[in-house]
Amino acid sequence: MKVTLLGGASEVGSLSAYVEEKGFRLLFDCGLTPSKPPKYPMKPPVVDLAFLSHAHIDHSGMIPWLCATYGMDVVATKPSIVVGTMLLEDSVKVSQLEGFPAPYDKGDVRLLKRHFQEATFGDVLDVGGIDVQMHSAGHIPGAAMFEVRSEKTMLFTGDINTLDSHLVNGAKPVKCDTLVIESTYSGRDHPPRSETERHFVNKTREVVERGGLAIVPAFAVGRTQEMMMTLMNKGFRVILDGMGGAVNRHYQNMPNYLRSPERLDDAVSQIRMVRNPGDRQSLSQSAQVIITTSGMLDGGPVLEYISAKKNDKNSAVLITGFQVEGTNGRLLMDTGELKFGDQKAKIQCELGFYDFSAHADHNELIKFIKACDPQDVILCHGDNRIVLANDLKDDGFKVHMPKEGQQMEF
Repeated sequence: MKVTLLGGASEVGSLSAYVEEKGFRLLFDCGLTPSKPPKYPMKPPVVDLAFLSHAHIDHSGMIPWLCATYGMDVVATKPSIVVGTMLLEDSVKVSQLEGFPAPYDKGDVRLLKRHFQEATFGDVLDVGGIDVQMHSAGHIPGAAMFEVRSEKTMLFTGDINTLDSHLVNGAKPVKCDTLVIESTYSGRDHPPRSETERHFVNKTREVVERGGLAIVPAFAVGRTQEMMMTLMNKGFRVILDGMGGAVNRHYQNMPNYLRSPERLDDAVSQIRMVRNPGDRQSLSQSAQVIITTSGMLDGGPVLEYISAKKNDKNSAVLITGFQVEGTNGRLLMDTGELKFGDQKAKIQCELGFYDFSAHADHNELIKFIKACDPQDVILCHGDNRIVLANDLKDDGFKVHMPKEGQQMEF
């Protein structure tokens, strides 16, 4: 079995893994990095079948180009197909707004819909005598790991979370010979989730009680729903603005992919949804908490809300996700300034960060790897792989940290 990481080997983003076995060629993910300008993986060759682990752009972002160029089919779960298509359409719009040339257009995204093959957890696909089985990755609804079974077995994790969240159950280990695993949080551990939630809710209550507005930037897919469920039944007047509302509706229509459909329904029933600019003006007057996109502050309604409160020291911007280098959110965290169009402004309201990551941390990755018991471990999708690699080597694992384009054979 030959494995080549075309992207996302030594950095978080643009993940794409090319696998050759028995004369058949498979591709797992084909993403882009939403930096400015965007970064892309190496162009893959023609493959027999492609697989998409989940909807996030750093895994799905080049799938429309793939299908428009080669006409190949892509296997994914229903949430990855439905929500992924929405994110890809938005990616085209963002490229146009930011003035960066897009590698595909909305017509290519529409074409992609005809190339998706829907599958679900537990399904086994036969590709020329090679079995590929899907397992839950625990990252967001529909996120999948792929187990490739031939003379030897390989597991491609995509992004994984091994702990249960409000939204989905954690990933379970799969025995394999070769493990291709993300290493986003190599060298870093998350605080206990219950502790993070308690600090976040307490800060939100503090902001509300002093008369301020708590602005919660959140990714539309996964994080928005987690924040809604964290804040439910806490007595806050919460409004939701941006793409997260549409994602809610899709998830509610796919209850089999949720840990507790009833809890998501309850959370949705407790918030007010902004549906148009008029709603934004009226609902924000009485809101105490606003959950809104974009999660990295690069656009969307969040900038309008922050602009209105940027000099209000009673209000707060509560960041809930990792801010990629070069994004507006990273600028805010590093300098206390934010870009509004072409202008920078100092943000005087309070700024907080809460680690609500949907990725396994360093120790969780080690525990998962040990339970999979592979002969070879390929670390990818991380910019600090060496720390995890050293700990795994100390435990007797054979670890690989390939560069983009480097072929490995097992």
